[in-house]
Amino acid sequence: MDILEISHIAKTFGNKKVIDDLSFSVPEHSVFGFIGQNGAGKTTTMKMVLGLLESDKGEIYVNGEKVTFGENHTNRYIGYLPDVPEFYGFMTPKEYLAMCGQITGMSKEEIRKKSAELLKMVGLEENHKRIQGFSRGMKQRLGIAQALLNSPKLLICDEPTSALDPMGRKEILDILSSVRKHTTVIFSTHILSDVERICDRIAFLHEGKIALSGTLEEIKHVRNGDSIEIEFLTEKDRDTFLKIYSGGRKTGRAKVLFSKKTERDMLEIMECLSQNKIPILRLERLEPTLEDLFLEVAGK
Repeated sequence: MDILEISHIAKTFGNKKVIDDLSFSVPEHSVFGFIGQNGAGKTTTMKMVLGLLESDKGEIYVNGEKVTFGENHTNRYIGYLPDVPEFYGFMTPKEYLAMCGQITGMSKEEIRKKSAELLKMVGLEENHKRIQGFSRGMKQRLGIAQALLNSPKLLICDEPTSALDPMGRKEILDILSSVRKHTTVIFSTHILSDVERICDRIAFLHEGKIALSGTLEEIKHVRNGDSIEIEFLTEKDRDTFLKIYSGGRKTGRAKVLFSKKTERDMLEIMECLSQNKIPILRLERLEPTLEDLFLEVAGK
């Protein structure tokens, strides 16, 4: 079952079309990477899913129910973590979650049990500081706990790791990966290494449209060929080869990289090396990375 279905939505601000006939779906219990450059329209899309922004056309369904602008009935299925979560700084994590639980109508026992479980999961169970003294990473972890308080079917995280140090990013990614057993995660980001680490499925948003989507394996096979890297014994050997076989890019001392090459191309390269008696240390076929794909999609 798809927990989120987006069908042909569009959004224009003034003369700028930010979202252009956008359609995609998110399967239940997956971690879905929503990738795009800053300003690509990721946050705009998330706000339309939350009913906070009206689309110009199209439909959005959460757990089979249609999202309506200005109404929040579908938000009972959603937990939301903005890129910069805000809190009442004078509260402790436990007090803050208790307040959120009361607002949503949870019983005192539900709040106590769920708060303890979530604070332990995000590593804040022993932290009794006021939130105003928290680091950015601690606030993100508390934000995840708050977003999961009502056991949502869909957790939306908008750029949750964008301003964190490597350790903070790892902590957040580990938490998001662990909650897939209980909910579905949409992970909006432009940090490609994070996506490769935890996401089951991904979609590239470019100029308001989905340029590529599918599983990581499917997307990596979309490219017409892989890269081939050759490491020569000397720079002179490398330069000699490049005079004979053009199209490569120097990537380091005595190394050259050929992009978008097929198996036939690799055989041609090997034959050329053999015929011209050019020695090498290594010839390696490299699988495409998300960064390669991202740059192709963005036209860079």
